[in-house]
This record gives sequence, C-alpha cells and structure tokens, in this order.
Amino acid sequence: MELIQASFKQVSDAVKTKKISAVEVTKFFMSRAEKLNPQLNAYIAFNTKAMEEAEAVDKKIQQGEAVGPLAGVSFGIKDLLCTRDLRTTAGSKILSNFVPPYDATVVARLKNAGAVVIGKLNLDEFAMGSSNETSFYGNCKNPWNPEYVPGGSSGGSAAAQSARIAMGTIGTDTGGSIRQPSNFCGIVGIKPTYGRVSRYGIVAYASSLDQAGPMVSSVEDAALSLEVICGHDPKDSTTSQQKVPEFSKNLSQNVKGMKIGLLKEYQSGGIHADTAATYQRAVDELKKLGAEVIEVSVPLTEFAVPMYYLIAASEASSNLARYDGVKYGYRSDFKDLSSLSLEDFYSQTRGEGFGKEVKRRIMLGTYCLSSGYYDAYYNKACQVRRLLREQYLDVFKKCDVLLSPVTTTPAFKIGEKSSDPLKMYLNDIFTTSTNLAGLPGMSVPFGFSKEGLPIGVQLTAAHFNEQAALNAAYALESVSGVKERRPNVF
Repeated sequence: MELIQASFKQVSDAVKTKKISAVEVTKFFMSRAEKLNPQLNAYIAFNTKAMEEAEAVDKKIQQGEAVGPLAGVSFGIKDLLCTRDLRTTAGSKILSNFVPPYDATVVARLKNAGAVVIGKLNLDEFAMGSSNETSFYGNCKNPWNPEYVPGGSSGGSAAAQSARIAMGTIGTDTGGSIRQPSNFCGIVGIKPTYGRVSRYGIVAYASSLDQAGPMVSSVEDAALSLEVICGHDPKDSTTSQQKVPEFSKNLSQNVKGMKIGLLKEYQSGGIHADTAATYQRAVDELKKLGAEVIEVSVPLTEFAVPMYYLIAASEASSNLARYDGVKYGYRSDFKDLSSLSLEDFYSQTRGEGFGKEVKRRIMLGTYCLSSGYYDAYYNKACQVRRLLREQYLDVFKKCDVLLSPVTTTPAFKIGEKSSDPLKMYLNDIFTTSTNLAGLPGMSVPFGFSKEGLPIGVQLTAAHFNEQAALNAAYALESVSGVKERRPNVF
C-alpha cells in the first residue's frame, strides 16, 4: 500500500488487520513533514508524543480492543484548536507560550476514533486573514508554487494536506477559511452546518460564525472524518441534537434528477477567466450526469461581505478582550508594574501581542459596538443576516445544492494583496454568505489555471444536508480528472 495515496479507510483497515502498524504510518508522515516543512512553513509545532499515541493504538489492536474508523490515520490540527500538553498559539504572539490542559472536542473525537495528532498547523493570526500572511510565525507557502499564498485562514492545513505531510487535517471556517484555502491548494474542504460540530476548545474569533471541518484529499475521506467530529456536545450549547448520518456509507455519485441551483448574483463579471471556465465545466458535467440546473436568486448576497465584516469584527472585539496579559499568554516586559495604570498595562501588552490585522478588526468591531453606533451597524447587520437566511431557506425549496465559484481568482502571489485590506476582504465574496446563514458548504478541486494552480468549485446545501453537497462533490470528483496531478513539492 502506498501511504501517500491511501485513503483513511485503506489505512485504518490495514492497521486493524496488522498489515501495517499505526507507528509505521505515523513515522512515515512525521518524517515527510519534518523534511518538507522548511519549504512550506505549514507546521508551527510537532507533537513530541505522537509516537506514544500511535503505540497506544497498536496496543489496543494487539489486545483485541475496539479502535475507531480512523485507526492510525495521521492528522495535523489547525493551531486554533486546543491540544492537551501541546502548544496552541492561534498564530499569535500573545498566545506564544500557551499550553492547554485539555483537548478541543474535535481533537478528542479524532483521538477516540484512533487518529494520531502529529502537529499544529499555521494560520492567519486568530484566523483573521485570507492568505496566511498575518501569522506571527511567518507566511505558509502554496505547495503548487511557493511564490503563491495557500489561502487563509487555514493555510497551513491546506498546504500540509496538499503536500501530503499529513494524512488529514482540520481547519476552521468563519467566512470561508476552509473552502478558500482548499480551493487554492487543490484539496477537498467542508464546512458543516453551524452547530454540527462542537466549538468547545476552539479559540474563538466570531462565535456565531466559527465552525470546524475536515480538509482532506478526497470526498470519501471528508465524509468519514465528518462522521467522527460531528454530533451534540454538552460542553457547547450551540451544538445541535440532530442525529449524525453515516455520510461515508450514504455517498453516491448518482446525481440524476438532483436540482443544482446557480445563483443569479454570482453570474456577473469580475471572475478570473480560468475560474469562470472551471465553473462552467462543472455546470456542464453535472448536466451530463443527469442533474437539473436552474437559476435561483438570493438578492441579499450583495451585502454579504460588509455584513460579515461588521458581525465578525464585533464578535472578535468581544472575544479577544480576554487576552490581557494577566491570566495567561504574553505579557509585556514591564520594569516597574506599580507605576502603570491598569489601562496602560493592558494597552502595552495588547499593542505588542496582537498583529496589525487583528488590531484593525478589534478597532472596527469596538467602534461598531460602541454607544450610538450599535443599532446602526452591528444590530442592523444582524437583522439583514436574518433576512439573508430566510432567502436561502426559500431557495432550498427549489433546489438541492447551490453551485458557485469559491473565489474570484486562483491563488495570488505572496504580498500581492497584503497592502490593501479591502481588496483582500473582497476575496471572500462567494464564501461569507454560507457562514452568515449557517449553511454547510464545501470546495472540491475541479481544474487548473494557466499557471498550473488548482481551482475548485463550491457546493452549498440546506441546513443539515451535508449529504447532498458530499454526493454532488463525489460526482464531480469522479469526472474532474485532477486527482492524478501532484504539487511541485512531490
């Protein structure tokens, strides 16, 4: 079995039947990661206890104990999720020395399913960015071409998966942070319905938008890992009581009669020619497979980006108030604490500990929540968000899945947009609506640009109907013809 190409099920079955050990799988991906990481900067830290975790999986098998469906599968975790006894930084200086005493629910569920955590992956600071350029630990690079960004904020997860320096990775998505980097790096990424996956132990950016999900090499692996991490968690009151389907067993490439909606608002110009061509090819292939394609409309998507940045920045302003240098995390090196007021103490620590983009969003959010502006900005954005959700509910009465581009362009060069925040924010034009409405969405690779960079298409489904998006993605994956190509680092 060639580990670099193997699916989760193939590896798990081989580990359970002792054809290969979890230790051997872990050694393979750890050594590959250590060799390639200096080129990519995808990992912030490696798990020094990974071999112990792998040995524990093998021991269970030797003793005839049950192991889960991910036995021996090596996972990299976005450094926004808490990992017990393994540093969790959120890509920020302010948390550079934080070692959590517990695992996030997502991490705990992966481990319970037999997965082995091999390290923590790079990201934009506090998940605030679309290119992985705001990380305190430096730019992560795109494995297809190191001059280009891997996308953000889950850039390390996308790069590590694309280069296969992990078997699977976990990202988080607040406004597109799983789908956009998956699109840029040629992998499958799915953001589940809000409430499907517990947020317990995930460093909060915008609590009403954040959702974790798998970033993997195939739709089949996405379905299997999604089964493992989904489900109600008493530690997170926003998790749903909805039963988790057996996504992997219900996978089907048969889309005959499936209604695919194309959003009228997303058909306008301004899309890169290669992105538009890839999207059109996906439409044509779905038609050939027997799907019915119809045009639908969600007029309020026009306001999705400003709505998103008002709500996300406001919630970030509130969430990040806890990082004050008192309880944990970075503290400015004060020579004489007694001479400082509390306000000066906070501002100096936070001024040194947070990066430019995080400060920008905190200030924007604080302004939106301030007296006299709350109703005009944050409250108004929340009201429009509710109307947007209702428009989506109406659309899903007419179709099963929405198909759209993921971004307006393929991956861009490092530094190309970092001096213009607005240009960077507009990169999220096709992804933010999904988070605002709490819908499941995913990116599946479907083509390449003239420069040889991957391009995906986005599938969005109704609440708790991840299966429809997975099935449509599975059908597209079978006809995409892109799986055979490998990034330059191979």
